[in-house]
Amino acid sequence: YLKISKLALAFAIIHSKPPGKSSKEYTEYLAKTVSEQEFGWKWKVEVLEAEVLRLRQELLLNRISPRFCLEKRKQDTSAETLLGQESINPTSYSSQLEDSGCDVCNDSAFDSLGIASDFHQSEHNVNTSKHWLERVPPLNLCHTSKEQSVTAPVRFLQCLLEIRKLSERGILQADFSELENDSFTICNSVSELLDGLTFFYNCPKFPAPSFLTEGVHVLISLITDTKLSNYVLKKCFKKMEEFKKNLIQIILRNRSVNRFQALHSVSQTLSLLGRNNILRNSLISLLLSEVRQFAEQLLQAHQVLSSF
Repeated sequence: YLKISKLALAFAIIHSKPPGKSSKEYTEYLAKTVSEQEFGWKWKVEVLEAEVLRLRQELLLNRISPRFCLEKRKQDTSAETLLGQESINPTSYSSQLEDSGCDVCNDSAFDSLGIASDFHQSEHNVNTSKHWLERVPPLNLCHTSKEQSVTAPVRFLQCLLEIRKLSERGILQADFSELENDSFTICNSVSELLDGLTFFYNCPKFPAPSFLTEGVHVLISLITDTKLSNYVLKKCFKKMEEFKKNLIQIILRNRSVNRFQALHSVSQTLSLLGRNNILRNSLISLLLSEVRQFAEQLLQAHQVLSSF
């Protein structure tokens, strides 16, 4: 039946081809048309999936703490979007552009991400919930981009962290057992954030975009939170392992001339992930595995040279 169908399709293409075009050219044209339509459907599916995830995120936040969501709606939604708030540090920017391919001693690349210095600062006050919610824009369904693959989950996870802080201080009542009932939403949000961070670490920009800085901040805060990290690591441990492997490979495989500043920030992110007791052992195992493979390659090279 499949052979007959293919033969019938071939005859149909030959009979319907316009004058001046060969059967091969017309077939390629039809294939291109179909693939373009398929790409359009895939894009629509991605947009709808993103909207479904956003709605699930809002629903989960509302289940955890209805009062927090009510306060959020009262706030001004006309704030500038996070993507338009790129801040450039002249000192760190110039130092990154001066990277000539030799390793550098300063930490300007990592400081430009705003993580090394900000990570140890004291906790924000209660008003940070409004500050966060005004800075992070809602998902724009008219335009999906790689930036939104970071900003969309960041918005949800920031709200989750803020609810955690406010509930700890007795300002809000929150039921975090809802995270157990809806593991899909938390897993997909963390996975989307990790995929977005991996993409931008593979294609670094100088200075680091503010949404990338925010994404790393949220990820580190999430896995270091004594309560939320249990939910996240239990459901997303494999994804976190994959993320660490990707970061290690980014460091090892990058062969560009001006790479050391970018790779320094990646290694510092790995170091911050290693502060978590659960992630530390597996990270050390991954690093030792790479060291062992390199040692074996050196041994093989030595054996080959010694034969001469």
